[in-house]
Amino acid sequence: MRARVGDWLVIEGHFLDQPRRQGEVVEVAHDDGSPPYRVRWMDDGHESLVCPGPEARIESRPVPSANENLR
Repeated sequence: MRARVGDWLVIEGHFLDQPRRQGEVVEVAHDDGSPPYRVRWMDDGHESLVCPGPEARIESRPVPSANENLR
């Protein structure tokens, strides 16, 4: 996994009722773009250091929720 500042980390829920979580990458620790990443989470605005697992992916922009796709 490789990311740049400004990319979005998207983590899918493990369970059916668990929502997707996403946040903006605000800092990349390594020049090659490998983890860990400092991420500002969209849902509550806090920042954390993240080493993403297999359920995560990098996107160039936020991913709309299922509800937004219906509009």
